[in-house]
Amino acid sequence: MGADLKQRIEDANAEFLRRMNAGDPVLVDVAPAGDVIPGLRDRMILHAGPPVEWQRMSGAQRGACIGIALFEGWAKDGAEAEALLRGGEISFEPNHHHQAVGPMAGTITRSMWVFVVENRAFGNRSFCRQVEGRQQFGDYGSEALQGLVTWRDVWAPALRKAVRSAGGVALKPIITKALQMGDELHNRPIAASKLFACAMAVPLVKAGLPQEQLAATLGYLGGHDLLFLGLSMAAAKSIADAGRAIPYSTGVTAMARNGTEFGIQVSDLGDEWFVGPAPAIHGLFLPGFSEADAGLDMGDSAITETVGWGGFVLGGAPGILSFVGGTPDEALNYSRQMRQICIGQSGEYLIPALGFEGTAVGIDVRKVVKTGIAPVIDTAMAHREPGHPIIGAGLVRPPMECFEKAVRRFAAKHGG
Repeated sequence: MGADLKQRIEDANAEFLRRMNAGDPVLVDVAPAGDVIPGLRDRMILHAGPPVEWQRMSGAQRGACIGIALFEGWAKDGAEAEALLRGGEISFEPNHHHQAVGPMAGTITRSMWVFVVENRAFGNRSFCRQVEGRQQFGDYGSEALQGLVTWRDVWAPALRKAVRSAGGVALKPIITKALQMGDELHNRPIAASKLFACAMAVPLVKAGLPQEQLAATLGYLGGHDLLFLGLSMAAAKSIADAGRAIPYSTGVTAMARNGTEFGIQVSDLGDEWFVGPAPAIHGLFLPGFSEADAGLDMGDSAITETVGWGGFVLGGAPGILSFVGGTPDEALNYSRQMRQICIGQSGEYLIPALGFEGTAVGIDVRKVVKTGIAPVIDTAMAHREPGHPIIGAGLVRPPMECFEKAVRRFAAKHGG
């Protein structure tokens, strides 16, 4: 590689790191996806991960699509929904193509209400749907669908009034505080969820809601330990998107999986996906489930690791080990290891267990390939067949193939 190209890469990556650290995510609204997500059309399902069609979808993602079709009223039962989805009348596109992210299967349609997060430092917006433990994992039973309906009709409209009356909710202070309280903002956002619930309590009371809706929404906020994941995902997406399209930058702007393939995107290489097979997850199972039941890795939630949270801060979040497995020493080593593949560190997202040093930020595809160290991601597990809720959680690493393809593409583009 020539000295001139090398210097251009270093300068571009310095700018990439600056944008990652300057990100200022603010929750500005909660709204129907069809009103706010660019390009989301009727009879379209947005999904997690790189592009995938019905014929290649994992069982859990198919189940989630059946569920969202029933939620939209496109079909009266699962069989009719499956026939509709298989027949080509519904289009499928990745959330990432529409400034959005979604947990697990990640399904978003026009009637699904989403969090709207604006990166005030750069003016771009991102979106994420609600987080729950059933439909997004492929369950399309009545209880799973009722959770979507209640979010649409009760909780989300109440939150919209509160967020608007508050003039928005700054998420960066919540995130920085939660990291120091033992969260990692992916599988364990308990502290952040409680902090957000506290921030919303007074605006909800002042919003003039009917008492029944107010009580239901306060109960939802207080009892949902994973609530903030939707906000951390939207916040991370808004931060990562600000780092897109920097010429010569080798920083990763997205990591996402659909249960069939794992894909990454790189700043200099725009919207092109570099994919490999979705890996198996190693972790712990809920009672009644085992490895034989598990589907492959799925979800857009690795956007949290893309900006330095999730698996990158496991050293400061030992509480999550009871959910994903491992030891405190291993967790600290994961956080240290991630520094070897990143452009730099955060000045604000700090890990107390590592002497309040900043989390590693800015995954560099060159360093991943050179060291042979893939990013570590903590994640939940879905069943390999449609029709089931969450079955467990664990740790996973992307296939090295994704990063190797990106490096080769970058070299071909720039003659490196």
